[in-house]
Amino acid sequence: MASKFFLLALLALSVSPALASDPSQLQDFCVADRTSPVFVNGFACQDPKIAVSEDFFFSGLHMAGNTSNKQSSAVTAVNVAQIAGLNTLGISLVRVDYAPFGQNPPHIHPRATEILTVLEGSLYVGFMTSNPENKLFAKVLNKGDVFVFPQGLIHFQFNYGTNKAVAIAALSSKNPGVITIGNAVFGSKPSISDDILAKAFQVDKMTVDRIQAQF
Repeated sequence: MASKFFLLALLALSVSPALASDPSQLQDFCVADRTSPVFVNGFACQDPKIAVSEDFFFSGLHMAGNTSNKQSSAVTAVNVAQIAGLNTLGISLVRVDYAPFGQNPPHIHPRATEILTVLEGSLYVGFMTSNPENKLFAKVLNKGDVFVFPQGLIHFQFNYGTNKAVAIAALSSKNPGVITIGNAVFGSKPSISDDILAKAFQVDKMTVDRIQAQF
């Protein structure tokens, strides 16, 4: 009996690392074939023999995004949608521009941890832990400072200064995804019932209707 238990434990240890992360690369690269009708977890691969340098290239991250919107911020993404050669490589990038008092509102990346570096200006940033603690980890960042947002946790950035701010962030997925909390909850299509939202946020239905109208 003891030997059987030992073998089961050994098997569990050998299998668990494979379940804890993305699979290892089985080739040098896998340039995304966005036209393929094959449904896979990500994108199918092009024939590597037809790959070109442009498959691994993006230009434009030096240009500021348009911050003339309700949040006064702009996110320029560089993921597998922009660089086909990122397919299967487990990494991507964004540039975020913030007008004075602009923010990247509370959101999550369901498939990636984020590491953010401030290039210009100052930001107040933070993330919240999961239930039931919902503890806030927050920090004021200045030029050259770095902060990490763990995968799947709600986080935000706010430019509290009177000058613009710029940040670059790397994410641990070729396609990290983003769910902006306000948009998802109050701007879903079709809308979530105002009865549900009123009870969830402990406000009256008129307040819910006013917020939904913004989205």
